[in-house]
Amino acid sequence: MDYTIVEEHNRIILKNMEDFEPKHIFECGQAFRWYVEEDGSYTAVHGGRVVNVKRQGQHIIFSNTNKEDFENIWFDYFDLGRDYSKIKQTLSKDPVLREAIKFGKGIRILNQEPFETTISFIISANNQIPRIKRSIDLISKGFGDYIGKFRDRVYYSFPPAHVLAQADEEDLKESYKVGFRAKYIVESSKMINEGRVDLNSLYELPTDKAQEVLMTLPGVGPKVSNCILLFSFKKVDAFPVDVWVKRVMEYFYFKKDTKVDIISKFAYEKFGPLSGFAQQYLFYYARELGIGKKK
Repeated sequence: MDYTIVEEHNRIILKNMEDFEPKHIFECGQAFRWYVEEDGSYTAVHGGRVVNVKRQGQHIIFSNTNKEDFENIWFDYFDLGRDYSKIKQTLSKDPVLREAIKFGKGIRILNQEPFETTISFIISANNQIPRIKRSIDLISKGFGDYIGKFRDRVYYSFPPAHVLAQADEEDLKESYKVGFRAKYIVESSKMINEGRVDLNSLYELPTDKAQEVLMTLPGVGPKVSNCILLFSFKKVDAFPVDVWVKRVMEYFYFKKDTKVDIISKFAYEKFGPLSGFAQQYLFYYARELGIGKKK
């Protein structure tokens, strides 16, 4: 946490910044609104702003931003008020996580906009990341507002609930490549827009109660709801179990095929309030190395 913030020429530099690796952050399955640039940096969209992030030696450089936007938008988005070295120290008492943390040492959990995250993870069900990214990009271009141009790419905001609530299901399915999820997107948007599900109220609810509320939305089950809670509501005890997490937990802890609810219960008992961080380290470790994948 001992880093220095410097502003210069439309960019912010975090000097001597540890526990921050853009590749680990953006490629650990938690977000879909990012692009890899030719220089290896990452450009992300959030809060009606576009930022480019790059590690340069011991420093992290945020380009296309200023100190005001950094303090009001990016500081919270990148969870910069949290000491990840303490989290890693605690979780590293487990030998499996010790290795997973070494592999993904620069992961940070992003704090994303709730509605966009909800729709994004509805789209993610039984889907692949390139397809998810494409659908979200198409929806933003088709329904969102123009933000601006950066490095020859045009950016748009993600549309609000009242806009997607009026979308045509068949058009969403065909033109925006969301398939069977189109009806879930429209109906969930209607429920949120009409106040039948109040996303803002979830911040104050315990994780289990917030999950119950989210699962009233069509297309939102245990895994998707846990993703939404972890990546946009700061419920860092949430433990999403997808195919990779299931594999890595079975491979290291159970040694056999195990039901998701048993894995979830075991994870919370083992990792407690840090379960969400454990999940991200394990997910990235398993997916990148193919751990537990049948040959």
